[in-house]
Amino acid sequence: MELDIKQLHIPRWNELPNIELYLDQVVTLINSTLSSYIFFNSINEKKGESVLLSKTMINNYVKYNLIEAPIKKKYSKIQIAKVFVICVLKQVFSMDEINKLINIALKESDIITSYDSFCEQFEKALNCTFTKEDFIDTYSSNNSNKYLLKSVLLSCSYKIYISYTLSKKK
Repeated sequence: MELDIKQLHIPRWNELPNIELYLDQVVTLINSTLSSYIFFNSINEKKGESVLLSKTMINNYVKYNLIEAPIKKKYSKIQIAKVFVICVLKQVFSMDEINKLINIALKESDIITSYDSFCEQFEKALNCTFTKEDFIDTYSSNNSNKYLLKSVLLSCSYKIYISYTLSKKK
């Protein structure tokens, strides 16, 4: 399985659906976007295959207050954006840590800016990791929250790289 990491594109805020989605639609959107790039260990018991995201997982994210409960069984752009972030971060971090990281990001700026920055920086970090280049961000080194984001995304990128490399060595 060859991986073209340069093809990874997480939809930015303006590319997310402008309509609210049902649970199945959220699962399909996120799995179709990320599952080729993130290697995971969760097993879909019904199908016996690995899954990045399931309906049960999203229900647990609501239960643990990582995302807001759906309204009339539909999920908004904010909830979908948060699920994208959770799916990347859960490769390395606990749900409690993810909750704290999201709260830190949202204290510094609005959801749109935070989410788009997260997507851009994650794609860059993952590309640099797979091409064995240094990840050089354009942020001021004395901005601790931006450095935290860089560190978080590099951690996730290294984990994804290691999982991919190990999967090829089977």
